[in-house]
Amino acid sequence: MGLVYAEITMTNLYDLGLFYRQFITKNQVRTLTTTCLVDTGAYKLVVPEHVKLQLGLTVLEQREVELADGNVSLCDVVGPIELRFANRMTVASAFVMGNEVLLGAIPMEDLDVVVDLKAQRLVVNPENPTMPKMKIKQHHLP
Repeated sequence: MGLVYAEITMTNLYDLGLFYRQFITKNQVRTLTTTCLVDTGAYKLVVPEHVKLQLGLTVLEQREVELADGNVSLCDVVGPIELRFANRMTVASAFVMGNEVLLGAIPMEDLDVVVDLKAQRLVVNPENPTMPKMKIKQHHLP
């Protein structure tokens, strides 16, 4: 299997809130459409430093992350970010590292998208083409 890339749009959600409350214009909302690496083996969204700066993202916290090679690194967590793909939208935070945007399993689940292995591309879940569907189980206490 080769690498799978997808085009996503990321927007600074704080900017979007200011726009909705009419404190800034639509042109002042920082948005970026970019090609990202789709990685079902990663958990979260990852953005490089230049994307953090371009979108004006706020550092929410720092976390230790364990990399694939076993090394541990301290990483900024930024956000909130509105992510859009096709007819899907979710809100996410992102780890700041590396040199490309990486879309992990958690935002993919929330977008209800899947990797079409035959076509080597990210697609809207064919079982739910018109809107994302989530399974939420409610546990009742005795």
